[in-house]
Amino acid sequence: MFGFLEDGKSAVLKRIYNSGTSTAFVKVVVQEIIYDAQGQPVEQPPKALSRTPLAEQNTLLASPARMIIPASGMQSTRLLFMGSRAHERYYRVRFIPVLPSSADSFDQSAEDQQAYKKDLAAQVTLLTGFGTLLFVRPDKVKFDTRLNDEKDSYSVHNAGNSVIALDFVKTCHVEKSAECSSIIQHYILPGKTYTFTKEQNKIHSFVLQEGTAERKISFSRA
Repeated sequence: MFGFLEDGKSAVLKRIYNSGTSTAFVKVVVQEIIYDAQGQPVEQPPKALSRTPLAEQNTLLASPARMIIPASGMQSTRLLFMGSRAHERYYRVRFIPVLPSSADSFDQSAEDQQAYKKDLAAQVTLLTGFGTLLFVRPDKVKFDTRLNDEKDSYSVHNAGNSVIALDFVKTCHVEKSAECSSIIQHYILPGKTYTFTKEQNKIHSFVLQEGTAERKISFSRA
């Protein structure tokens, strides 16, 4: 699951639904992703707020970070970025269901915590959460996508300063258009290149997404 905090916006709203039959206690964990020298993503430990002004924190905040959601109910949390957006930033946001405890700051009394755990103990319990990758675009987004069509390959290079997407990526047989591969999606970070290997008698196609702008591209092996 992917989300975007577009330039000109400081917050995005996420709605969390509880499809279970018991009240859900959900905590939101935010971790920034830093890419190392080899281009591998490394998730940083959750960042605690310092005493500096919020506008200088350079972090993503979840408000609220703790939610109590009734069965078949819904609650919203706002993801707010505070700090410099001179370059693009990436965050892993996880919505994790937990059993309430004093350490999780759900403002539940010890008696309420024990009663809730006893109620769950009488039934089969499956706590299922989910996560999303949030792209925080820079203040001044510049898209510069360069396409290179070679004999045996087709490459897409992101020379801009914000992530681009290749959506509806598929490969179909030239003479049997109904014979197509599964549709997939790729994200290309700034400075990175994605390369397709051309196949004989196959047409490759995708939709290039640069923010809200889209264009369909197809190619084949001559």
